Amino acid sequence: MQKSNTKISMAVIRRLPKYRRYLEELLDKGINRISSRELSKIIGFTASQIRQDLNNFGGFGQQGYGYNVAALYEEIGKILGLDNVYNTIIIGAGNLGQAIANYTNFEKAGFIPKAMFDINPRLIGLKIRDIEIMDADNIEEYIKENNIDIGIICTDKEHAQDVADKLIKSNIKGIWNFAPTDLNVPEHIMLENVHLSESLYTLSFLLKHNREQEDV
Repeated sequence: MQKSNTKISMAVIRRLPKYRRYLEELLDKGINRISSRELSKIIGFTASQIRQDLNNFGGFGQQGYGYNVAALYEEIGKILGLDNVYNTIIIGAGNLGQAIANYTNFEKAGFIPKAMFDINPRLIGLKIRDIEIMDADNIEEYIKENNIDIGIICTDKEHAQDVADKLIKSNIKGIWNFAPTDLNVPEHIMLENVHLSESLYTLSFLLKHNREQEDV
């Protein structure tokens, strides 16, 4: 567990899901034990970085033995809160919202989509898998009646802040924002922004400069 009085940096926190993903792959291959040095070759972080990251949460490895893959996978899941169940709603039932609703791995990890919301009357009443698309006017009432933890915003940027304001008024705990805009939320609301275009533009930069180096 996390050491007392230790503030964990976001850089460390953002590396934890990657550790967990690679550990899952090792489990699928039947690998039960691994050293930090072996893990570093797979993940790309240094062995020292891996040990330092994991030491933030207590000791998981043993001298001369390394890490128990299954135990470390389970512990990282607990650190990430994946031993809990989170009720979610998706606001915006366009292509992106529907893609998230159809991605069953989120549900397997404990993020349960309870409903979708949209302003388009042609979509209201339809279902994606078994998830009903409801009128966006009913978001606040639905959250309060169904103990929703996370709101997933998949709207355009013009509507995103209004949606966020509704979620905040309804005492939502967290927002996962896919709209291409930065939201204003109070400190007690946990906010994670996913700007797909920024990631794509970063890839564009890498491609451009790689091409320029090849032309030299």
